[in-house]
Amino acid sequence: MWFVEKHDGTGFMIRGEKIFEKESMQKIEIYSTSLGKMLVLDGKIQLTEKDEKMYHEMLVHVPMLMHPSPEKILIIGGGDGGALREALKHKPKEVKMVEIDKEVVEACRKFIKIDDGAFDDERVEIIYEDGVEFVKNCKEKFDIIIVDGSDPDAVSKPLISREFYANCEKLCDIFVTQSQSPFLQNEHFEAILKNSNVFKQRRIYLSFVPSYPSGMWSFLIAGENLAIDLETIKKRYEERMIKTFHYNPELHVSSFSLPTWLKELIKKYGLLC
Repeated sequence: MWFVEKHDGTGFMIRGEKIFEKESMQKIEIYSTSLGKMLVLDGKIQLTEKDEKMYHEMLVHVPMLMHPSPEKILIIGGGDGGALREALKHKPKEVKMVEIDKEVVEACRKFIKIDDGAFDDERVEIIYEDGVEFVKNCKEKFDIIIVDGSDPDAVSKPLISREFYANCEKLCDIFVTQSQSPFLQNEHFEAILKNSNVFKQRRIYLSFVPSYPSGMWSFLIAGENLAIDLETIKKRYEERMIKTFHYNPELHVSSFSLPTWLKELIKKYGLLC
């Protein structure tokens, strides 16, 4: 069968066999495809095994390596375990993962298994709760907050609200979130830019994930000091003995080099370029 994800007159099509389907808070589907196992939530591709590292490594290692000592991490979403897997490479003391839909975690544990054992690591606490409510009521501080949410829908749209960002800003040194395709999903992208102005500094960086809309994918990183120094990033990468498939320090730095049209767009919302 062919799976097709459509976006305003464009689409991504891949041949595969459905191996799992369940209705929970979201419609969960898992396919076996030429790109490996593929997770789909509410009709939107969340990952394929072939390119998930291009997403997860850039989501996680950029903020983690911009922090001198990330020991306490909060992941909002991330039910597939990919972000958790990458965060543990930095040897933090504690990682909390707050996932609203337990069924996603269970399905990924059974059928996809990209976490490489991260779900069962003794440093990890998995909390099945609404991430918005969690940060609203949280009294703890974190070195890094990583938001690994799905495309904005009824479940995840509150994760791009001003209130959510304001609550996160109080709890962490560095915040990062995936921020959609600025090329095909500009409405969602600009909502994130607008609502995140509660942070002192914000920057956008890019990666390329072939199975995501347009292939161009963006991330918003925020905090008090977002200076980027290649030698510092290299030193931390080597000292922490990080092993990656896609990410490297040179790519880290270059991912903040944006095309002119995107620079002009984000300047309207007061982001650094």
